[in-house]
Amino acid sequence: MEVERVQAISSLSLTKDNIPTEFIRPKDEQPGITTFRGPVPEIPVIDLGDQDEGKVIRLLASASRDWGIFQVVNHGISLDLIERLQQVGKEFFDLPQEEKELYATPAGAQTIEGYGSKVSKDVQGKKNWADHLFHTIWPPSRINYQFWPKNPASYRAVNEEYAEKMRKVVEKLFKCLSLGLGLEADVLKQGVGGEEIEYMMKINYYPPCPRPDLTLGVAPHTDLSALTLLVPNEVPGLQVFKDGLWIDAEYIPGAIIIHIGDQIEILSNGRYKPVLHRTTVNKEKTRMSWPVFLEPPRELVVGPLPQFVDEQNPPKYKAKKFKDYIYCKLNKLPQ
Repeated sequence: MEVERVQAISSLSLTKDNIPTEFIRPKDEQPGITTFRGPVPEIPVIDLGDQDEGKVIRLLASASRDWGIFQVVNHGISLDLIERLQQVGKEFFDLPQEEKELYATPAGAQTIEGYGSKVSKDVQGKKNWADHLFHTIWPPSRINYQFWPKNPASYRAVNEEYAEKMRKVVEKLFKCLSLGLGLEADVLKQGVGGEEIEYMMKINYYPPCPRPDLTLGVAPHTDLSALTLLVPNEVPGLQVFKDGLWIDAEYIPGAIIIHIGDQIEILSNGRYKPVLHRTTVNKEKTRMSWPVFLEPPRELVVGPLPQFVDEQNPPKYKAKKFKDYIYCKLNKLPQ
């Protein structure tokens, strides 16, 4: 059965002023109605290169409690490398459709890796205005190069370099977030798998849409990961739910956007909050983003850390294998 990709639907829709009904969100989700246009607080921006580590720890902890999202600058990944990562990703999506389909997620596969258009079940049967490519970039033992594009030729080298540099940023984030909870520096990292944490790269491709007021690139959700590190292109679209309002995230060239994910919320027994977010699309321009999801190994049991559980603070979440958490989340089942 041939799958219809959003990129193809977009190229057919641009001469019209409508989109297929399965992409039209319910009124209480339509960005044209629900986006807040007034003055809003800005998502915290944190200088990871600040020599005052105590200050960095305080700022990261505060942002993780109050927002669940923040942007980091002076993080050690060069703008040149980020731009090369974005260029090879764009070149993949510019390939002829039949060449992209060589990397499609196999039907019935137990993996989300590969090229596709749908990740999770939508209760109302609605579709997101997006295509994607997923593949693991770390550790080497978990990489399946079947899903890494061979064209452009530099795709593999650029992604391997990005993974190497990203690991240093991840080390610093986990350390500071642990210390910000009053824990030893390595506790959060060990709690989600230590050296076996899997880095899942996703490229989101949101093509132009004639009715961006009616649809979403990604519906509202929190990430099932521990942390997500994301770089977007220059086309705005990320929105965050804060104090009952959907607000736009500011685009800062070269910054990395960090999302607190569900597994860190669980480990911290709710002290750190995951961010509820969604993505809007653009009428004229293609939005793209490159999130890397830091995920525990599938068989690892993740639950509230004993340091955060006592008679006054019972566990707020069940301890369960990460693979079971994924299954429930993607199929919209209670945890």
